[in-house]
Amino acid sequence: MKVDFSQAYGLLRSLWMYHAYPGRHRRAVQFYGQFIRPGDLCFDVGAHVGGRVRAWIALGARVVAVEPQPQCLAWLEHMYGRSDQVEIVPAALGTEAGNATLHISRRTPTVTTMSDRWIESLSSVRSFRRVSWDRQVEVDMLTLDHLIARFGEPAFCKIDVEGFEYEVLQGLSRPLRALSFEYLPARPDLAIACLTYLASLGNYRFNRSLGEQMQWFEPEWLGERAMIEQLQQISPDSISGDVYARLE
Repeated sequence: MKVDFSQAYGLLRSLWMYHAYPGRHRRAVQFYGQFIRPGDLCFDVGAHVGGRVRAWIALGARVVAVEPQPQCLAWLEHMYGRSDQVEIVPAALGTEAGNATLHISRRTPTVTTMSDRWIESLSSVRSFRRVSWDRQVEVDMLTLDHLIARFGEPAFCKIDVEGFEYEVLQGLSRPLRALSFEYLPARPDLAIACLTYLASLGNYRFNRSLGEQMQWFEPEWLGERAMIEQLQQISPDSISGDVYARLE
């Protein structure tokens, strides 16, 4: 049997980052405990290898894990396929249902994306110069509204889909109690579009966390305009993070 060493390396790297890195699971449980209570329904959009899933089920949540990458899906099925708390959805999310092309980076699967424009825009970013998106697969696409119709409205929704966050949010037609989306300092326009769209759905306040630190960067929750100003001031070479939104 032929072994795909690039893919194996990429998966092992992700498993180390999200399951073996010292203290990360404990910090995640403490951090998400601010949003999640036992019995809550949560959506993990871009579940990858299930780092968030692991933390959320430790909090007693029911988790819908959405992931289109075949190798990540195999791991999720191995880890959580028999769990009564986890429902695995083998699909991507976007503006409308259908199918689309997933661009996979076998050595760095954390940056696998649905967005051609996102890949093109990163060609001049120093930290992405050695990244190669060297495999494409066709995947099913659903929307957040489809997930809500099937499973119910989540108490928390995480969206981490490498430059496709805005398209995922466009598939949502109602405000959710709390959610997060990843931002990349090299593309503040994408994060700003997400903020603006969320503000059109409801009265949200925002904060952010850098990388996997699991702690608040801003001393207080901000309105839409103040958060946009903060994102515009970040250096393009800074590390990525997540913007969190909670409904007032």
